[in-house]
Amino acid sequence: MGTITARLAELGIAIPHRSPSPAGTYVPAVLSGNQVITAGQLPFVDGVLPVTGKVGAAVSLDEAAACARTSALNALSAIAEVLGSLDRVTRIVKVTGFVASDPDFTAQPSVLDGASAILGAIFEDAGVHARSAVGVAVLPLDAPVEVELTVEFA
Repeated sequence: MGTITARLAELGIAIPHRSPSPAGTYVPAVLSGNQVITAGQLPFVDGVLPVTGKVGAAVSLDEAAACARTSALNALSAIAEVLGSLDRVTRIVKVTGFVASDPDFTAQPSVLDGASAILGAIFEDAGVHARSAVGVAVLPLDAPVEVELTVEFA
C-alpha cells in the first residue's frame, strides 16, 4: 500500500471510484508533462448535487465548504483515473475554486478552505498549494461550488 493510499485509509476517506461524467465535450483530467490538470468538478455524491443555489442565500457557508471538499475528492478521483494511483502525486500545485455567490457574499476563501483542508490532511506538506477563490453569478446545474486541481506526479 502506498503512502497516500494508507493516509486515505487512516483518515477514513473514500475517493469515488469514478469521477462524475463530464457535462459536455471534455475529459475530467489531462496529463501535461509531469502534471495533471482537472476539469472543474462539481460536488456530486452518487450522481446528485447535495445542495443547489447561491452561497450566502440558499446555501450556507458550512454547506458550501462541504461541497468544496466533495468537489476536491471528485477531482482526486479524476486524477487517480489518469495516473492509476494517487500514490504517484508528489504535490498539489494549485486549487481553483468557483463559488456561486449571493451578491452580498464575500467569504469565497472560507468556502474553498473545505477543499484546501482535505488536501492538506491527505497530502500533508505536499498538499500546500496556491489557490484562487472566485465568486461567480451561477455555475452549471445551479451547483454552489466548482473546484479544479493541478498536481505534479512522478
